[in-house]
Amino acid sequence: MTHPVLVAGRWRAAQASGTFRPENPATRQPLEEYPVSTWADCEEALAAASEAFTQMRRLPDAARADFLEALAASIESRADQIVAQAHQETALPVAPRLAQAELPRTTDQLRQAAQAAREGSWALPTIDTKNQIRSMLAPLGPVVVLGPNNFPLAFNSVAGGDFAAAIAAGNPVIAKANSSHPGTTRLLAEAAWEALQRSGMPPASVQLLYRLAHEDGERLVADRRVGATAYTGSRAAGLKLKAAADRAGKPIYLELSSVNPVIILPGALKERRDEIASQFATSCLMGAGQFCTNPGLVLLLAGDETERFIEAVVERFKATPPGTLLSAGVMQSLAQSISALIRAGAHTVLGGRPAATGGYAHANTLLRVTGSQFLEAPQALQTEAFGNASLLVVAEDLDELCRVVDELEGNLTGCLYTHSGGLDDAAYDQLAPRLRQKVGRLLNDKMPTGVVVSPAMNHGGPFPATGHPGFTAVGIPASLRRFAMLQCFDHVRPHRLPPLLQDKNPTGRTWRWIDGRWTTDDVA
Repeated sequence: MTHPVLVAGRWRAAQASGTFRPENPATRQPLEEYPVSTWADCEEALAAASEAFTQMRRLPDAARADFLEALAASIESRADQIVAQAHQETALPVAPRLAQAELPRTTDQLRQAAQAAREGSWALPTIDTKNQIRSMLAPLGPVVVLGPNNFPLAFNSVAGGDFAAAIAAGNPVIAKANSSHPGTTRLLAEAAWEALQRSGMPPASVQLLYRLAHEDGERLVADRRVGATAYTGSRAAGLKLKAAADRAGKPIYLELSSVNPVIILPGALKERRDEIASQFATSCLMGAGQFCTNPGLVLLLAGDETERFIEAVVERFKATPPGTLLSAGVMQSLAQSISALIRAGAHTVLGGRPAATGGYAHANTLLRVTGSQFLEAPQALQTEAFGNASLLVVAEDLDELCRVVDELEGNLTGCLYTHSGGLDDAAYDQLAPRLRQKVGRLLNDKMPTGVVVSPAMNHGGPFPATGHPGFTAVGIPASLRRFAMLQCFDHVRPHRLPPLLQDKNPTGRTWRWIDGRWTTDDVA
């Protein structure tokens, strides 16, 4: 049986050009069959989403909040089934990764998005009483969400962070499932469909397609009816989608690739070398390294402490069994990236080959270059090796290390480990300003793997980490603003204004910028 798609408020057989089967990456066994939709499915979904958008604009903000909260509850009621399906499709461990970490994070961010939708401050309502001009952010239209392979719940195209932000901002979502975990996405879409019935939202507020031909994907993100697109995945595929969206003038928010440089200075190694080696090994190998914030590049200064650190890391890499990769494609891509790094001048300290297991796996891999080698081929030596691998760059002195940092591309994160007593402060003062401009999130003395769902979080960064350095995929309410347009009202009659721009604060707690100050008061 081929599973149905969710289009225009009903589950139906796809208008398909073929089918595909994901695999269990731990066994390499094929799973259930899903359709490859033709443009006819996209056309119907776009028409239905446009109508849903019109209907959503007539609903109070509380309707979106009610839906998101109902979805969180529906997911929790199906938690065991969803987690089991995600485990089967990704080989990620049930506990603690899926059941105790990722699923609660998913429902928490849905509830945070609901709170933001209900409270309204995310829209930055601004009122100039002297000139009778008022403005705010408002929904911009159907949003296409293409989720990644490595977070089957928290970044899923149905129920993940981009989805939650798009809905909370007032937009319907056309979700394209990741081919690695279509069954998990189907279960989440079933939960969403149930929540739609309970909340009174338009039936086509959430739609699901499983796979498209590449040309149809590019056509979809460029369609005149689409407000924006959110994509997380490979740089090559993302840039093709971006080119198509850019030609049509459509916003597209991309998370593409990041090597997340970690600078470890000599004083820190002298003080707590083994502790840092353990932290690095855990961060690099956790989940077989399949995190967008995996520390794929470590920058060090030459010396005895650095050599001892590398020895300590090798011991820990050897002692850790290689994890299961998400798919055959991930394993192939990892091997190709490691080969590209070696061709660019890196030599293998450890690993560098596929692992002999029953599933998709690669040996834990450490590569190494000198600072001068890196400076000869900086672009090639920043190839992202998505998986359980990292490149060590050992610079001769601080000046060379600064030049290495100056050559870094944009990244999601960057970290500096320094001596707690200040021995590395002079070096930090030279390196941190350089690194600060290259990364979305700067860390001190901790590995970058964890991404807390906090209003202050930035899960973004300069290209190629993302397509735009001014926006974040994690962190509510900021993440909602990607899916909104600025609407200005000039001398519009008071009763015709949106509730958030009328004299009376509709919630009593929405923060509004009124005549030069933030306040929750009514307009005087």
